[in-house]
Amino acid sequence: MQLRGVKIGFALTASFCTLEPVAQQIEQFVKEGVEIYPIMSREAATIDTRYGTAEQWLDRLSLVTGKKVFTNIVEVEPIGPQKLFDVVVLAPCTGNTVAKLANGITDGPVLMAAKAQLRNMRPVVVAISTNDGLGLNARNIGTLLNTRNVYMVPFGQDSPQHKPNSLIAKMDLLGATIIEALQGRQLQPIIVTFG
Repeated sequence: MQLRGVKIGFALTASFCTLEPVAQQIEQFVKEGVEIYPIMSREAATIDTRYGTAEQWLDRLSLVTGKKVFTNIVEVEPIGPQKLFDVVVLAPCTGNTVAKLANGITDGPVLMAAKAQLRNMRPVVVAISTNDGLGLNARNIGTLLNTRNVYMVPFGQDSPQHKPNSLIAKMDLLGATIIEALQGRQLQPIIVTFG
């Protein structure tokens, strides 16, 4: 893989049903020599669900990466001044996080990591996982699609019959998206189909 030696701030938000495929991607990146620094939103780091306990996710990420998981604003604030990462990845990125990022709201570690990276004109990769991507959040996704240094993992409708507004990124395209983002390019096509 072309990402060996790349330093990634990898930020996970509370799309709990998508944590497993994202964790699998992180594990693969680490095996291939990518340096991953895990970051979790407050919700992802504290809420237990049917997809696992917060403690299980924190332990897994720490074990896989060999690094402490950043879980608060103070821990991630140095990303900007110290230029710690080559790229920051938000995956899975909830609709709530998309909306806040698109509107300049920084109220937690994931958003602070993104803001810190963007302040240095460095890439931020967003892998959406939201039930309202074609609803109220459509305009926020549009804003991010037109924001400099923000790159989207290609996404599509994961369940158009049952959840017609739901959009999810193809998590297996994370690596390809990061490679393109590091070159200042958006992986194409952005809109993909599932099935």
